[in-house]
Amino acid sequence: MSRKRRMFDIEMPDEAEANPAAETPGSEPVSPAERRGPMASAVRENAEALRVRAEAERAIRAENDALAHEFVRLRGQGLVLSSLDIGEVRTNKLTRDRRDLDSDGLQELMDSIRAIGLSNPIQVEAAADGFELIQGLRRLSAYRALFEETGDAQYRSIPAVVLAEGETLELLYRRMVDENLIRSDISFAEMAALARSYAEDPGTSAESVDAAVQALYGSAGKQKRSYIRAFAKMMAVLDGHLVHAEAIPRALGLAVRKRMEGEPESVNGLLRDLARRAGRTAEEELAVLRAYSGEPGDDDPEAEAPPSGFPAGNPGASSARPARKARTTFQVQCALGEAKCTASQGRLELRLDTDFTALDRRRLEAAVEDFLNSLTN
Repeated sequence: MSRKRRMFDIEMPDEAEANPAAETPGSEPVSPAERRGPMASAVRENAEALRVRAEAERAIRAENDALAHEFVRLRGQGLVLSSLDIGEVRTNKLTRDRRDLDSDGLQELMDSIRAIGLSNPIQVEAAADGFELIQGLRRLSAYRALFEETGDAQYRSIPAVVLAEGETLELLYRRMVDENLIRSDISFAEMAALARSYAEDPGTSAESVDAAVQALYGSAGKQKRSYIRAFAKMMAVLDGHLVHAEAIPRALGLAVRKRMEGEPESVNGLLRDLARRAGRTAEEELAVLRAYSGEPGDDDPEAEAPPSGFPAGNPGASSARPARKARTTFQVQCALGEAKCTASQGRLELRLDTDFTALDRRRLEAAVEDFLNSLTN
């Protein structure tokens, strides 16, 4: 038995009806892209978006690379500022040119930082496990003291310029020295002590103190370098015998060096005089040096004049030493504490750890008047 096949009539639309965009007689030709369906258009648009995004990413990467190279360049020049934990900064790599920190000056710096913040950042070198200080010992010390005193977190971190690791030791020393050369309170003895330490450091190329002075203080004037060399030679002879070397004025140091050079046999007497005054104050040590050299006291207007003929002068000038002016120094205990007194011709000086500006002016005037009147009774 055979099965009948069912037939259906399907009406197919004309080509023009199925594809309205198809060409018709008299119409413009249709491009292949216009004949594509919605899916093809979506794929094309996505590809275009991906291309635009890839180009934008390439531009961003190029800009980031340029910025990174510029950052590294600026950091290498010490022009990038960072904030460092004070505990990460060490002071071991370089011998400091400042032997002691003046307590009064440090307190003034602390007060300034408290009032307006730190105006000049410290400078450090990156190390494997932290940072080594190059410039800013007083600033770092002030921050540490403030943090210890107040516990305030703002003093836990200090603004710093970080130099890339790898600069030569000679250059790091020059960075430290050049900053302090512009300071008026850095003494010749401190500069000379650094030159001696620099010459003794096996990590530097200086083979003598003279070479060290030239390397460290090349930006200073020729005469100033000669003064530093003179102090270095004086301190080499008196090594271990000076307690307050940083207090020695330029003229006195040069005068001491001059007599040492002219009368080497006199040095033993000076060493004995210094040894007999254990526990001496700076003024007492200076008095010993003045007695040895014949240099006038610092109350004399000519005290800072360099001695004639040294380091440069008239070699024919008289070598006679001027008579030292009479000078009396002593200490007095009073209700305000211990007062250091220095008396000389036309001058009486009292030094006491007291803010006299806080006292009533009339009381201060009356006290001084009573004191002076009592000297004539």
